[in-house]
Amino acid sequence: MNAPQVKLGALPERPGWRERLRRYALLVRLNRPIGILLLLWPTLWALWLAGEGQPPWRIVLVFMLGVALMRSAGCAINDYADRHIDGSVARTNLRPLATGLVSPGEALGVFAVLSLLAFCLLFFLNWQTMALSVVALSLAAVYPFMKRYTHLPQVVLGAAFGWAVPMAFMAVTRGLPPLTWVLFAATLLWALVYDTQYAMVDREDDLRIGVKSTAILFGRYDLPIIGLLQLLILGLLWLTGEMSGRGWPYRLGLLGGAGLFVYQQYLCRARLPKACFQAFLNNNLFGMLVFLGLAADYLITG
Repeated sequence: MNAPQVKLGALPERPGWRERLRRYALLVRLNRPIGILLLLWPTLWALWLAGEGQPPWRIVLVFMLGVALMRSAGCAINDYADRHIDGSVARTNLRPLATGLVSPGEALGVFAVLSLLAFCLLFFLNWQTMALSVVALSLAAVYPFMKRYTHLPQVVLGAAFGWAVPMAFMAVTRGLPPLTWVLFAATLLWALVYDTQYAMVDREDDLRIGVKSTAILFGRYDLPIIGLLQLLILGLLWLTGEMSGRGWPYRLGLLGGAGLFVYQQYLCRARLPKACFQAFLNNNLFGMLVFLGLAADYLITG
């Protein structure tokens, strides 16, 4: 029997558009929407506070779409920045760029398209909010590269996620009252906490390849420092409630959130990567509880 003929120099078959979309969806982690949710909750906190329980639904919809688009864009530029690192980290070695399913040029293209779509949403808001968005885009673009230069990339992420707060207040009230910056600080510190938990998952790999993070900076004091930050977050959120005249439903939400913080400390007690990742994921419930308490407060007490 003759051997099958193979054409020398034949190019590999190009994936169809459906397969490309599937790969791009994996690139922006639509199959793991935890990042979208962690950005969404403080955005909703700010919208409800700025709108005193009744934010314009058009603005709410614009911000929800913007959250999904910008978080997805952030994943694309993050994987581009880490394209030479992800293959050496157990948690990330199957990402599309690390495995060659998506090229670096494609990742940049996805980032550009998603950022442009998010920018188009700003035309439904006032020009002041559009001006603030320049800071948000700059932080999103810079954050993925910070782990090469500083042990505090989580602070930059916190600023990027927290910037949704002043944007929300500006969109609804056309101003930035002191309450804005108290909530911004709480959001920044919250992101610092959960992204440190996230970095604890990769600490051994990061030490081996030279990537910097707060998990490495804090070292054996990581859990005490996280605990202090969690207390400060709760204090800032309590102050937010006092400044906005919130009542017992909001405080009940904070109490539930405090219980979740205690549970996260319990999960991370042995610093096992899987347990630290579970603690990171648990922050979605924290954000949801605070929002439910806030929304219930406006419904019940006005």
